[in-house]
Amino acid sequence: MEMELKLDKEHQLSFMQGVRDCIPTLLGYIGIGFAAGVVGNSAHLSIMEIGLLSALVYAGASQFIFCAMLAAMSPPSAIIATVFIVNLRHFLMSAALSTHFTRYSLLNNIGIGALLTDESFGVASLRTSKGLPLSDRWMNGLNITAYLTWIAACVAGGWLGSWIGNPEALGFDYALTAMFVALLVLQLVALPSSKLRYYLMLVVYTAMAVYIFSAFFSSYIAVLLATMVCAAIGAVAEK
Repeated sequence: MEMELKLDKEHQLSFMQGVRDCIPTLLGYIGIGFAAGVVGNSAHLSIMEIGLLSALVYAGASQFIFCAMLAAMSPPSAIIATVFIVNLRHFLMSAALSTHFTRYSLLNNIGIGALLTDESFGVASLRTSKGLPLSDRWMNGLNITAYLTWIAACVAGGWLGSWIGNPEALGFDYALTAMFVALLVLQLVALPSSKLRYYLMLVVYTAMAVYIFSAFFSSYIAVLLATMVCAAIGAVAEK
């Protein structure tokens, strides 16, 4: 009976419901995407190149890094390797949500994972933390709305970026960091008080791990390693 009730709730999660649930995050996509487009323009990318970068890479942090390394005339191999390493966090996010989509086809799961972002992962995680179900239709509505908005915002930023001579002076380079801070705060506020202290300690441990790893690796790799280690510690401790 409980399983039938759960499946019924999942059936009610439509594509349009996913679109509606994505709307609160669109301001973040638009702001960060616009900033990424402006930074891309300052790196001398064309409008078409900015559009292709946002459509194929589809990752704010990696696009900022790509533009910075391109402006610094880094070799293509270094750019590709760095972007790949930074985007490895998507494996972790996809793995965390994969248990909710095991009944769907491989092709369907690939589509869901390919368009998963930090924001859509946050929205989905918020649902699961409340004991609410997920469905492929809902996730596709969430992901596709975010994907199209991101591409449009990046292209708009690239087009308008020609009128902005120094993006850093206006704080566009900090836009991504500000978005992640806001996402973290929203996640912590939604937690029950019994778990809040536990997750705050994980945040502290992650910051300490980043500081330690930074002594041996680049900042990008240090962040990735710290995230993987502390996520593993959190998963084991929670079980």
